[in-house]
Amino acid sequence: MIEQQNQISQGKNVFLTLLPGVLAIFIGFLIMGMQLPVLPVYLHDTLGASTLMVGVVIGSQFVAALLSRSWAGNFADIHGAKRATVIGLLVIAASGILYLLSLLFLHTPAVSVGVLLAGRIVLALGESLLVTGAMGWGIGLVGARNAGKVMSWNGIAMYGAYALGAPLGIAFNAWGGFFGLSLAALLVPFLALLIIARVRAVVPTSTTKTPFYSVLSAVWKPGLGLALCSVGFGVIEAFIALLFTAHHWGNASLAFTAFGLAFIVARLFFGHLPDKLGGAKVALVCVVIEALGQLLIWRADTAMLAYLGAALTGFGYSLAFPGFGVEAVRRAPPQTSSLAMGAYVAFLDISLGITAPLAGALAGKWGINTVYLASAGAVALSVIMALLLMAGRKNQA
Repeated sequence: MIEQQNQISQGKNVFLTLLPGVLAIFIGFLIMGMQLPVLPVYLHDTLGASTLMVGVVIGSQFVAALLSRSWAGNFADIHGAKRATVIGLLVIAASGILYLLSLLFLHTPAVSVGVLLAGRIVLALGESLLVTGAMGWGIGLVGARNAGKVMSWNGIAMYGAYALGAPLGIAFNAWGGFFGLSLAALLVPFLALLIIARVRAVVPTSTTKTPFYSVLSAVWKPGLGLALCSVGFGVIEAFIALLFTAHHWGNASLAFTAFGLAFIVARLFFGHLPDKLGGAKVALVCVVIEALGQLLIWRADTAMLAYLGAALTGFGYSLAFPGFGVEAVRRAPPQTSSLAMGAYVAFLDISLGITAPLAGALAGKWGINTVYLASAGAVALSVIMALLLMAGRKNQA
């Protein structure tokens, strides 16, 4: 009884320690969540961009984030994870300036799209610093033994922000059009800076730059599992709004909400399982659930079935991320926690950066629904990586 009470108390202490950083992640990703139901339609309908170009603009964020992960991870390890988090929020705010600037070129849509593309790249740099810094900061505050909890709570913040951000983005767009959305991107990050201002920093974990490839070689197996299962999230983020528009189903923002709420429910009730049972075992079950969700969206003939498919995708993906992530942390050198997180999340960037333009080309040739059939196949392949990780653990034992 006393031991159980101590565990509950320890869990509360971990949560309270992580809370300011988690809120910073939430606010940073709220900016991205607000754009999800608005930006693809704005690019396609207002600026006349093709589905391929929509995919390029959306996917550019993840390509830029990928290319900046090594720099962001080393910056956080050498100069401090809190400093990386603060600078990341400021850079996210700067993306709002570029979004506002794009509105000056509505009479030349190609230029406006180009400025938006630059804004997405700046947003990616800020997101890279924010995520790498906040996760490294969290692990530094509560210890590597709680790495699964760090990833779970930060994941709740990220996808909770997507769930709330989607309808909020629709509301801002209805109020002030793309100008209202851009203004929010500029101003909202400063709220996060106020929240984390008085939280203690952790001592930098490194004094020299660590080669990215040395950490990458340690985390590539769980990273590849993450890349494959992230395809399901990527096609929802980039194309679910266009799917709803094509079928005249109405409110696409509820699909993001269904995804986000299911994601949060899974993390709240089952987020402890990767640390307790093993990341690979949890990931194996969850990617199967995610693939079923993608198949349901592919076959959906009503908005309700699409919402259900989005919810299953969110539930499965929710624990696949920390499931593979726990395996990545276990394999990486302890003095490179931020860089290891950067290397692991880089596989998410690779996945989303490739998925968006490829899915855009696929949608242009065979229709928007086929995107979700292809995604289900990609997600199913991550089962192989989970099995390999489980086999590796048995061999080590």
